[in-house]
Amino acid sequence: MHNDWLRWPTDPARARLGFGADYNPEQWPRHVWDEDMRAMRAAGVNIVSLAIFSWARIQPAEDTWDFAWLDEAMDLLHSNGIAVDLATATASPPPWLTTLHPQILPVDREGRTVWPGARQHWRPTSPVFREHALRLTRALATRYGGHPALAAWHVNNELGCHNVYDYSDDAAAAFRRWLRDRYTTLEALNEAWATTFWSQGYSDWGQIIPPRLVTSHPNPAQQLDFKRFSSDALKEHLRAERAVLRELTPEVPVTTNFLLMGETKGMNYADWAAEVDFVANDHYTLPGPQSRDELSFSANLTGNLAGGRAWYLMEHSTSAVNWQPVNVAKAPGELARDSLTHVAHGADAVCFFQWRQSAAGAEKYHSAMVPHAGEDSAVFRAVVDLGARLRALDGVAGRRRIPARAAVVFDWESWWAAELDSHPTDRLRYRQEALDWYTALLDLGIRADVVPTGAPLERYDLLVAPILHVVPAGLAARLRGYVAGGGHLVTTYFSGIVDEHDRVWLGGYPGALRDLLGIRIEEFAPLLDEQRVELDNGTTGTLWTDRIDVTDPATEVLAWYKTGDQAGRAAVTWRQAGAGSAAYVSTRLGPAGLAPVLADLAGRAGVTSELPEPLRGRVELAVRGGHWFLINRTGAPVDISAVTGMPSTLEPHGVHVVRTGGT
Repeated sequence: MHNDWLRWPTDPARARLGFGADYNPEQWPRHVWDEDMRAMRAAGVNIVSLAIFSWARIQPAEDTWDFAWLDEAMDLLHSNGIAVDLATATASPPPWLTTLHPQILPVDREGRTVWPGARQHWRPTSPVFREHALRLTRALATRYGGHPALAAWHVNNELGCHNVYDYSDDAAAAFRRWLRDRYTTLEALNEAWATTFWSQGYSDWGQIIPPRLVTSHPNPAQQLDFKRFSSDALKEHLRAERAVLRELTPEVPVTTNFLLMGETKGMNYADWAAEVDFVANDHYTLPGPQSRDELSFSANLTGNLAGGRAWYLMEHSTSAVNWQPVNVAKAPGELARDSLTHVAHGADAVCFFQWRQSAAGAEKYHSAMVPHAGEDSAVFRAVVDLGARLRALDGVAGRRRIPARAAVVFDWESWWAAELDSHPTDRLRYRQEALDWYTALLDLGIRADVVPTGAPLERYDLLVAPILHVVPAGLAARLRGYVAGGGHLVTTYFSGIVDEHDRVWLGGYPGALRDLLGIRIEEFAPLLDEQRVELDNGTTGTLWTDRIDVTDPATEVLAWYKTGDQAGRAAVTWRQAGAGSAAYVSTRLGPAGLAPVLADLAGRAGVTSELPEPLRGRVELAVRGGHWFLINRTGAPVDISAVTGMPSTLEPHGVHVVRTGGT
């Protein structure tokens, strides 16, 4: 039976926090490896990911294998007490494979081949690629399955980061198979896709292709299904490699690294989470005023996808990355703050890309645990300090996150569908709206979870579901039951509009949620970029407004439009229903504008901050087991004596952990 966490090679019964990085010894002369071992021990490194981009080194030609260097690296790491998360090395096909079999290369929507020269240049649906990838996976599992250093298997790497959408003939054939499984008959597909529009009715499965470049707007239901299919195609590759690993090494856990961060949206990780023995994630901070909150949001969602169990931070950065327009180094303290925020939200392993900063190649300016400056550097000293802090926090390992009373609902299918073309506005950004609500909750000092729609929603007193655009009948029923049972639902503009086939719920917006909210909207009223609307509560709206008619006398208007085309109409509504309530916010208010609205709605739901008044908004609170993590959201010191019970200051970018007892 496979495990659901790292198989620590030594002292396996002792709970501990993992600490390490991607390790690429093949980039360095052999004498550097010995220096690495000494420095890893000094830093407290206890696990590394190995062989991620090593296919060409392991298999330099179709029938030539070179395991000697990897044997030596595995043995060396084990002799130094360092466990290995061993990759299947299938992320980047070697030149010999793409030369012999160019049909594995992806094709973009305009029919152009995506050529080798970077990474992830493979089709998720290519049977030829699958054959060679599984051959490599089997070879690695056979050779290293019994190695004492092996702690986990690492399937591929960042699946879909660069190849999520492939429009090749392989993809077209696989898409048709996927559609037949989903719809069974062409009649059902034609109905779901509304193909009577624009004469798109299909009379044979072979007529269906991916949504390649067309003269106008592709069928939206086809686009949505292609997004589902593309996520499933990558998931199927994960499952194929996993099957080989479980066949040969059933006792070794298997994972792959998700990319829960920013606008990376092609993979439905809520659907993938059950496919791995433990969830792993890569996260990199993004510049902007909500950078810290975005990190917390992503870590929070990762922890909830893991179902409260331990998860693995596979990659983040010690300082600057190399792929943003301007790559700014982290300020003192930010390396530890970023790492410990992930721990606060359930990570039991904190790892970086990468151990030693590359001297050449596309990522040579990406920071690492050992930078170009070497061990005599501020970055490496910060790494050593973090290692010591993590060892001191070993008591947190294995402790579950404590659910909050409030939650923000996150739905990949609403993200995909709400941002399709031919909509009222192309300015809408689903994840940004969700992040704004999360920031507003943090600004009020209210601890909140970020959860997928499949989570047990009834555990929350307050549920914020921004732009919940796709609402199948089953989800609508769940939300009605949630409210009837005493839950307090908050949703926003462009929610409840379509079913799972991107078909509009008729009768007026917000469709599936119309009766629950006690309002009706005949026509959307999106705003131009320069337009602003004032509300009578002193806030300002952008992006969107709605022409709301209140249809239920029980619906209370909490804020009205003062200016704009909707002046005199409702902007924010609230309706008591059963033992709970349902509220609607019809414009984008941003975090500052949401604060007064959310404070009112949270108060009506009986949800308050657990933090003392002076800390609310300045400090983020996360709770794991009997530990409070206090995370400074500001660039100034914060007095936290009211929590610690003794004179205590939380430094700028600081994290303080308070042992409160309990489990």
